[in-house]
Amino acid sequence: MDLELNGKVALVTGGSRGIGRAIVEQLADEGCDVLVVSRNAEADATLSASAARSGRRLVACNADLSTLEGTECAVERAEQVFGRLDILVNNAGSARRADFFELTESDWDAGFALKFFGYVRMTRLAWPMLKESKGSITNIVGVSAWTPEAVYAIAGSSNAALLAFTKSMAALGDRDGIRVNAVNPGQIETDRMKGVLKAMGGSEQDARTRLLRELNMRRLGRPRDIAAMVAFLASPRAEYVQGSLIDVDGGRTRGL
Repeated sequence: MDLELNGKVALVTGGSRGIGRAIVEQLADEGCDVLVVSRNAEADATLSASAARSGRRLVACNADLSTLEGTECAVERAEQVFGRLDILVNNAGSARRADFFELTESDWDAGFALKFFGYVRMTRLAWPMLKESKGSITNIVGVSAWTPEAVYAIAGSSNAALLAFTKSMAALGDRDGIRVNAVNPGQIETDRMKGVLKAMGGSEQDARTRLLRELNMRRLGRPRDIAAMVAFLASPRAEYVQGSLIDVDGGRTRGL
């Protein structure tokens, strides 16, 4: 199915690896030029191969999105390089997993600074260009917004806040012609998931088997599972999808 994305310009945060990288490559394969924003230079050396395969412009931008200066730099870079913006994918974010009473003030500040306030700032700064192009925003959030864990209090809290933020921005988007939706990934095979499996003890395969049994699931998700949904939401094919909070989690949150 042609998603009618050829020639569009996207900005993807946290785009150097994992889910973010899969989104970058999916959008490029659909014909988008992409500004790939990450906190370090990881993406620089590997983007050329993806660009050569897709034939699109993939430009790396190193910025710390936990700061206002970093978000300003990313949006200014998109305007300088491409002169427009059609698609914003907010994906950058991480939070410490720990017992609630081990979490410090700085842990909470850092968790919300990057994911919640990073998304808020990127949305505010990119809004004028997206309004001009009648573009879209997709927020990558997480099922912990619905099913919070004791050891994941920061992420669950920021994710729940982001779902409310998504709904608020969708209401504003109705006025300005911008579609705003959220995707909630479940357990996805990324480097972060490998850390979770390692913490469970035993071999990685044994830990994966135990986790799947606990979750009553057949397999873990793959980054491309999320990327496919994001590409659809960014496309004109999803023009009637607004303010939706879509779980892509293999059915883990069914019934909620």
